[in-house]
Amino acid sequence: MAEQRSARAAASPTATRKRSAPAKGPAHAARTACRTLQELIGHRTEGVSAVQRSDDGGWYVVVDVLEVARIPDTTSLLASYEVLLDADGELQEYRRVRRYRRGAADE
Repeated sequence: MAEQRSARAAASPTATRKRSAPAKGPAHAARTACRTLQELIGHRTEGVSAVQRSDDGGWYVVVDVLEVARIPDTTSLLASYEVLLDADGELQEYRRVRRYRRGAADE
């Protein structure tokens, strides 16, 4: 009985179909930018503010980073980094574009 079930499962179309690689969309670009930037600068990433497709098929990602933790937390210093990834998700460049207190409102 168990042999019949395993034979049917092996013969089913879903069992023989290969899984395709995950799409390299904006979510993948955001995760890759956060992980890579954190490894390079040694500061914890807080999130992503923007993701935009570049003209060459890569991605511009704005990553928010905790640079100086303070108490109370609203006085901590954060920074926004612009990260450029190529179409394969490899880091091409990054730069800090803004530094601000967590509790400060956008102007």
